[in-house]
Amino acid sequence: MAQRAAHLTTVVADLDDRPSIFEVIAQESLMETVRPALEHAIKVLVDANPARYCFLWKWFDEIYTVLNLLLQHHFLSQASASFAENFYGMKRMSLRRPLVSQPPASQGLPKKQHLYSLLLLVLFPYIRTKLEKFASRLREEDDYAIHLSASPKKKFYKAFLAAYPFVSMTWEGWIFSQQLLYVFGRTKHHSPLLKLAGVRLAYLTADDIRALESVPPSPGSGLHQSCSEKLKLFLNQTIGKVASSLSTGLSVGVFFMQFLSWWYSSENQDTIKSLTSLPTPPPPVHLDQQNSPLDVHGQMPLCPLCHKFCSNDTALATSGYVFCYRCVYTYVKLHQRCPLTGYPTELQHLIKLYCPESASDH
Repeated sequence: MAQRAAHLTTVVADLDDRPSIFEVIAQESLMETVRPALEHAIKVLVDANPARYCFLWKWFDEIYTVLNLLLQHHFLSQASASFAENFYGMKRMSLRRPLVSQPPASQGLPKKQHLYSLLLLVLFPYIRTKLEKFASRLREEDDYAIHLSASPKKKFYKAFLAAYPFVSMTWEGWIFSQQLLYVFGRTKHHSPLLKLAGVRLAYLTADDIRALESVPPSPGSGLHQSCSEKLKLFLNQTIGKVASSLSTGLSVGVFFMQFLSWWYSSENQDTIKSLTSLPTPPPPVHLDQQNSPLDVHGQMPLCPLCHKFCSNDTALATSGYVFCYRCVYTYVKLHQRCPLTGYPTELQHLIKLYCPESASDH
């Protein structure tokens, strides 16, 4: 009877320490808000000085991944949770250990669960972002009628473009089904990634909070500390201070970041443009052949890239310059910037210019 009572007590405690579905979804959306806010800050820097900060935009995914790796590693080591989970008062617990033998959150996760959690928190979102950008680029190439020659690579691209939406839909459906099972108490984890890492989420206990708030003494602070130990201690302290500052700053700025995410959403931007943008000016009443596509000398303008007469005129929305379509398409696809101003540019910023037939013959 005592063993059965202990088992029932463990089951009840195991259910009581589970966060609600609203809390786990909120902590997941936190990092989804941090990335767009940081991306917008980088974009402002690049627009202000393209020559100096253009590399930040080009390698933004890799820079963000490295910063995310350092941040998540610190919180997994110090609080047994990711940054967002710790922000909402949660911790990760190993599925292989019973509740009574779980170590305090301040001791970190076991090495295996720590490594799996770190890879799934950092590497999985990076790969998914790259796949989404790759699929978007293939769709743009298909929309702009830029096709590759018949080759196995072209067949692979077409197969990937056809299969990726179904794979993404299957993954989202799996996550939704896990969340439904989590709501009804049929599973301990709301996401397949937690199951792959061998952990589940739980609330921080009062002992965990006291241990996390207390400052432990620095190990190896004696005179016999080697240079490598001092360097490791310095890096850990630096990352800890940065992570603590970021956590404190987010406590104040989380609502502001939510506002930025809403403000720069596509739906809100369409509404703002419809309310604040000036009306499109009407076309000129008298369209003179010498003034439509010709320059002041009565000649067709030259492409700044090939220095020949523009063929299939295309303007860049980011700078306003006009190029040959094939020239500017190839350049923007390789460099993601305007060839004259250096402004960050994507393929969707290409605007084809259609001239009257009477002025197109030169």
